Amino acid sequence: MIRLPHAKFDTIYRDLREKVEDGEYPFQSFLPSENTLTATYGCSRNTVRRAIAGLIERGYAQAIRGKGVRVLYRKGQQSSFSIGGIETFKESAARNHLHTETRVVRFEMIEADDALAARTGFRTGTPLWRIWRLRILGGRALILDKNLFRADLVPGLTRAIAENSIYEYIEQTLHRTIQTSKRRMTVEHATREDAKYLDLGDYNCLAIIESQTFDENGIQIEWTQSRHHPERFAFEDTATRHPHA
Repeated sequence: MIRLPHAKFDTIYRDLREKVEDGEYPFQSFLPSENTLTATYGCSRNTVRRAIAGLIERGYAQAIRGKGVRVLYRKGQQSSFSIGGIETFKESAARNHLHTETRVVRFEMIEADDALAARTGFRTGTPLWRIWRLRILGGRALILDKNLFRADLVPGLTRAIAENSIYEYIEQTLHRTIQTSKRRMTVEHATREDAKYLDLGDYNCLAIIESQTFDENGIQIEWTQSRHHPERFAFEDTATRHPHA
């Protein structure tokens, strides 16, 4: 999945997405016509089409031949994190209108040994930032993110940056492009470490997302394991069936 730069069409896409999420364009309604949107945003038809393509790609809408673009988004009961896109915790919290806090519980520089290299994809000897971040939603610690970032590709990290948004720092300060992420989801028994950091209550298992993230040159920049409390775990994706020949 490509993370697009903030061009005109991206600004329009974000505005349309916000209006869909806020219910201005409700579930099963149609978006305004291309002519209306070009007049509203003062842009070309091609720019509007690229913005709408972003909504369709992420499952917010579907193009209906001869009718227009129908809204498919319906606000969920739980906070949801998009599988298909590359979205930060900060961006997801804003999209779901959640009050959140990030607390850094581990921040250090390490070097990948053979075992870590085999697990994460980094080469043995690679200098890495190891950062553990506790994600707090509604006053409860519900997600433990264990991040590894290549130190040579993400220089100058600080605790303050980690508490805000590392991706924002990478993109806006370092001017690097985050382009592709490979993910694997499992359900695992909670560990003593999980119980130490997370408000598990009566739960004894977690949803685990492991991901490898690559820059515009196909170089791995990050490995992350996100450990989610099942009570607030709701990952969504949109799939399209293609008829077989």
